[in-house]
Amino acid sequence: MHAPVTRLTTTVRALVRPAALALLLAFAITGLSGGPARAADGDVTWTVRTAANGYGDDRSSYSYDVNPGNQVKDAMVVANHGKSPLRLALYAADGYTTGTGQLDLLTRDRKSVGIGAWVHADRDSVVIGPGKTAQIPFTVSVPSNATPGDHVGGILTSLKQSDDAAGINVDRRLGIRVSLRVSGALKPRFAIEDLKVDYSGSVNPFAKGDATVTYTVHNTGNATLSGSQAASVTGPFGWLRTEAGRIAAPPQLLPGESWKVKVPVHGVAPAVNLAANVTLTPLLTDASGTTTPLQPVRATAHGWAVPWTLLALVLVVIAAAVGGLILARRTRARRKVREDARVQSAVEQALRDRTTQES
Repeated sequence: MHAPVTRLTTTVRALVRPAALALLLAFAITGLSGGPARAADGDVTWTVRTAANGYGDDRSSYSYDVNPGNQVKDAMVVANHGKSPLRLALYAADGYTTGTGQLDLLTRDRKSVGIGAWVHADRDSVVIGPGKTAQIPFTVSVPSNATPGDHVGGILTSLKQSDDAAGINVDRRLGIRVSLRVSGALKPRFAIEDLKVDYSGSVNPFAKGDATVTYTVHNTGNATLSGSQAASVTGPFGWLRTEAGRIAAPPQLLPGESWKVKVPVHGVAPAVNLAANVTLTPLLTDASGTTTPLQPVRATAHGWAVPWTLLALVLVVIAAAVGGLILARRTRARRKVREDARVQSAVEQALRDRTTQES
């Protein structure tokens, strides 16, 4: 149903000296891998894997289809490759998608309501001798009122070590993904939200500029989804269409999760009113690993792309034309006044001359 995820995560907590946190943070985050977890001195090493049973002999993660109210029993194998006995805490946690698009698991101090609450190992901790392995049985108990659809989390081993000199605690976690699909109506659904388009032009009134399309992909259904995306920008009536380049697919989003997308679109004509068009095709992966495209989701939003330099030039031309028209009218008016005055003066002079002659 899902791509396998086996990862080590680490949590660093300050005890006495907060300033020392930065010194070990670089080391703490290097444990994000699928390989063995190693302590700072390299003496503590352990691995986890799925147990071989009726669900399979070489699974990279746990995946189940379960009816509400039913149970699943499975096991995890933990191996100590170090030179000393190793005590590890055992617990389950809900999964979530990080800002980098990776699956992570809640820390133990945060409340889980799905996988983390339904998966229970047969013990809270285990001590494993050097070079030894331990099989940890666990039970997945799905509540009768469980929401149909996909639930993702993991079962974890955890080692906390303190460094009194540095004043911090380091929590190293190594776990295996648990993917659970609760039977019922499966409603895979994506929504495109908060779609916007912004335009940035140049001082050249006839040059094209760049648009930025932003939106949020929201998994509003009950199935884990990825998707393919396409975006374009058009002018009025769909003219001057400009396609965006290739847009990276969003990560596998769990039900209820969102992912922000920012798409640059180059070479966009300043067509005054722009329309951003986004097409999102959800991709659903079934238990066999087959991915099926679903009905595309489309959305459109409008924004302004005013060529201000050209507009200013047009306004100057209009102002000059209007000014010229007013000046011409005033000139004609002054000429008319002078002509009327000249005619009036000629008439008056003619009248005076006639009066003189008659007298």
